[in-house]
Amino acid sequence: MKRQIPNILTLLNLFSGCVACAMAFSGQFFFVFAWVVIAAVFDFFDGFAARMLGVSSPLGIQLDSLADVVSFGVAPATAVFVLLNYYLFDLGIVMGPWSLLPYFAFLLPMFAAYRLGKFNIDERQTTSFLGLPTPANGLFWVSFVYGMDHVVYDNRLLIVFTLVLIVAFSLLMVSELPMFSLKVKAMKVRGNERQLILILLMLIFVVLWGIAGIAWGIVSYVLLSLVARKKDKTFR
Repeated sequence: MKRQIPNILTLLNLFSGCVACAMAFSGQFFFVFAWVVIAAVFDFFDGFAARMLGVSSPLGIQLDSLADVVSFGVAPATAVFVLLNYYLFDLGIVMGPWSLLPYFAFLLPMFAAYRLGKFNIDERQTTSFLGLPTPANGLFWVSFVYGMDHVVYDNRLLIVFTLVLIVAFSLLMVSELPMFSLKVKAMKVRGNERQLILILLMLIFVVLWGIAGIAWGIVSYVLLSLVARKKDKTFR
């Protein structure tokens, strides 16, 4: 039974992602966000439990990736799909070639699946990441959709902006950009500067913009990783 505890947590991650998909189709974006956050919690604890219990297995690795594709790929993409359909409906577009634009949202789970498959066989990503982690991608999109659902603006610009972000984040997931780990190595400032700066920025953004601020926090994570990469190249 002990060997199955991490797998049970992974399946709860998958369950949460499935519920998030259902919430997305009904346009309940707050609950999409909530269930993806719950999925992220299970995603953290399944690996933690496997290490603590010493029961890591190839099955657990593959199961984790399958769950992550749903929770941080399909569920956020479904929310984006529904949001884009709302934009088009407000513009009076329900048929024709422009009505196909929302389907571009499903580039996200495609690239998430590719990233996870690549991650499983890439031995370089033990202490840090190459490309944007799929949970970060998922959290960006569910907080973005929640925020954009409350924005009153020119829907044409919002559609273009969202499509550009879809392409950008899809490419980020499979890029070779070094992304620092969010794990704090020790209870001290030295060596954890980037993590602490990110935590501070995330708190500021959430205070200012609520749930939508998390999306800005994920953008800050990408920018801090870019700055760190440039600094590392400068000192080589």
